[in-house]
Amino acid sequence: MKKYTVLNRVNLPSDIKKLDAAELNTLAAEVRSYMTDVVSRTGGHLASSLGAVDVTIALLKCFDTPNDKIIWDVGHQSYGYKILTGRKHAFKTLRQYGGISGFLKRDESRYDAFGAGHTSTSISAAMGFATARDVNNKNNFVTAVIGDASLANGMALEAMNHIGSEKTDMLIVVIDNEMSISPTVGALSTHLNRIISGKFYNDLRASAKNVIEKIPKIGVPASHVIKHLEEGVKSIFSRGIIFEDLGFMCYGPIDGHDIELLCFAINNMKMIKGPKLLHVITKKGKGYEPAEKNPTLFHGIGGFDRETGEPLKPKICGTAYSKVFSEKLVRLASKNKKIIAIVAAMIEGTNLIKFKEKFPSRFFDVGIAEEHAVTFAAGLAAEGFKPVVAVYSTFMQRAYDQIIHDTAMQKLPVIFALDRAGIVGEDGPTHHGAFDIAFMRSVPGMVVMAPSDAAELEKMLETAAAYNEGPVSIRFPRGDSWTFDGNGNKPVKIGRSRTIKKGVSLTVVCLGHPLPEVIKAAAQAEKNRRVSIEIIDARFAKPIDISTVLASVSKTKRLITVEEGGIEGGFGQALISGLHQAGLNKFESHIIAIKDSFAGQGKMSAIKHDCGLDSAGILKEINKMLFKSR
Repeated sequence: MKKYTVLNRVNLPSDIKKLDAAELNTLAAEVRSYMTDVVSRTGGHLASSLGAVDVTIALLKCFDTPNDKIIWDVGHQSYGYKILTGRKHAFKTLRQYGGISGFLKRDESRYDAFGAGHTSTSISAAMGFATARDVNNKNNFVTAVIGDASLANGMALEAMNHIGSEKTDMLIVVIDNEMSISPTVGALSTHLNRIISGKFYNDLRASAKNVIEKIPKIGVPASHVIKHLEEGVKSIFSRGIIFEDLGFMCYGPIDGHDIELLCFAINNMKMIKGPKLLHVITKKGKGYEPAEKNPTLFHGIGGFDRETGEPLKPKICGTAYSKVFSEKLVRLASKNKKIIAIVAAMIEGTNLIKFKEKFPSRFFDVGIAEEHAVTFAAGLAAEGFKPVVAVYSTFMQRAYDQIIHDTAMQKLPVIFALDRAGIVGEDGPTHHGAFDIAFMRSVPGMVVMAPSDAAELEKMLETAAAYNEGPVSIRFPRGDSWTFDGNGNKPVKIGRSRTIKKGVSLTVVCLGHPLPEVIKAAAQAEKNRRVSIEIIDARFAKPIDISTVLASVSKTKRLITVEEGGIEGGFGQALISGLHQAGLNKFESHIIAIKDSFAGQGKMSAIKHDCGLDSAGILKEINKMLFKSR
């Protein structure tokens, strides 16, 4: 590490408590510098974490962690927390194979009270911690830290409604990086919040309310009038009235980069019982000029040049699958005015910026609300539109009831475009798209497609756009695409596979994008042995082309299936079951898939190798089966 004057002396939260105001501000600047240095090499969610450094320091100074619980939402803002809770040196391994996670993990540190990676879970979890504390007659503090965008999610609001009704004693810190406080309003706001966050003011308010309400006949109405007047004044400075109606004491907005003010507010709120909400304003990317100027780019970024902020250009092998998807969708929408695109706060991630620009009236970003996105799409489909819900595979899990109840049960032709299906790399287990094959396959009437290359993705989108019998799921991976030389121009028919090459020794059936690895492994096996391997591109996880595979395995008597998804309930198990039901029982089989565990983090190549999903792993299983048979 560089010679940081304060950060080098801080290893744990207890060290922060010894620092004076000037040292706290120096610490914040040094944490930002160190964080930027590391993330420039590892990649990660930089902008949000830069903005949350001062809030992090204030929380760690005011609370006694890990006895007091701090529950972070998602984890995009938690890098400073990791650095200051005993992981300063380990932070250099951020998101690397065998290194520390980019999110919160209970098995990584005792300071990570609750794991995270997906959004809007912190408030519910924090209520659980606070309720457990109360049942156990303990007196520790519980705080949830959540971003303003995550707060709009239904789960967060459901939790707040419950907390308000139970009057649970806990604090929610809302980090808002979408607005700023002007100098004039900021000064007034700071002064006002020093008053309204104080114990004296709140005790006085409660006492006055009790006295006024006891006045015969006019007491209760007068109390209501005073409450409305107070809300009217506070609404000039605060957006928290809706949360007060839910039963929260709301304070803010205050400057989220003023550590002294943050500590003042937090310490005051520690003395007040019941549900409390602190609204802080931060600047995304704070302290690193390129991130301040372009916070969207630095929200989640790969490696970049520390001096200029320019992203390091990766080696391009082909057009990214997300770009293939988006460009084809634009072409389809140009011809079909019924096509509508829906995203859940992932416009850039799903590469649909051009679609939004070209068809603004047919593009909807619903925010972090996957459940709403699906039922919204179902309503559009019921009125004759062809909605395409573009969501990362891992986030589609959040809307499973809506997929079943609102879409499939009514046979509505919604297209689910599942980006980042399979292994995603450094974001790790919370973000791998490992489960969509299984959970989509189990839905009656759902068609599940998995293109093996760019041309197949385009043709599958054409097929899905023309299909009106029910919902369709199309899964495609993160990263660059390729195109198989043997592609023709024939359309993809529902439930029909394609045979890539003929063989008599072994049948390998591949679902989707691992196909290049299968072709490479088969070529190597045939080079080393006098064997011929039949390769089938399944195309569909549902309905499965049983007849084509049946004919092949009846000939070879050996079957290996390959899929970049979870083994349990996946394609391989379904195919083998289908062959048994078709009367074929005497054959050897092996499934190559993500094992019944949560795959780790690291380069995609390393994780795929661990799962046996690279050409070396596939070759190993091919040789094992062929060798064992001789």
